[in-house]
Amino acid sequence: MTSDRGLAGAYSSSVLKESERLVARLREEGKEVVPYLLGRKAIGFYKFRHREFAAEWSGFSEKPTFEVAREVGERLVADFTTPTDEGGIDEVHVVFTRFVSMVTQEPEVIRLLPLEVVEGEEKPAPDDLLPLYDFEPGAGQVLDALLPKYVNARLFNCMLQAAASELAARQRAMKSATDNAEELIKKYTRLANQARQAEITQEISEIVGGASALAESK
Repeated sequence: MTSDRGLAGAYSSSVLKESERLVARLREEGKEVVPYLLGRKAIGFYKFRHREFAAEWSGFSEKPTFEVAREVGERLVADFTTPTDEGGIDEVHVVFTRFVSMVTQEPEVIRLLPLEVVEGEEKPAPDDLLPLYDFEPGAGQVLDALLPKYVNARLFNCMLQAAASELAARQRAMKSATDNAEELIKKYTRLANQARQAEITQEISEIVGGASALAESK
């Protein structure tokens, strides 16, 4: 996930570098990487280098909507549920920029699919009754219904984090550009004043010298 426009400092380049590290790590594990690109900066990065990618979306990086997240999520879920020998994918990793504060935005990688099951460390007492779950119509059908909603929600959250990070990075870049411009104005104003002062001093010296020469000749 990158931005659609520039003037945001190192925002897009940071997330692209993070994606390059992820691609290198996955290829070292013997996996084939298929990129899905969000944002014109990522699209331009891949097209300029003549690299192949599966799909692209752009035009919403500053104001993402849930409709876009659902469109991307439906494509990813469809490719994930397709068998590998028919062109499907086995894993989905999202590279985006997490918003920490107006000063700090960090590129991050999360594995969206398959789901990671995190086991808790706390163990129930021997006398505690373990909860029983009953799925209706069935666990598989419930998962099939919830998986697209989960993917869409996670993607939309990543888009919102990336949008906030992009705006913060652009604001910081614009402030830095303004400060640099003001410093240049002060510097060149000072140089112009020095040059003007030297020119006036030279003219005065010439006038004084001419007057002195005229007085001596008389």
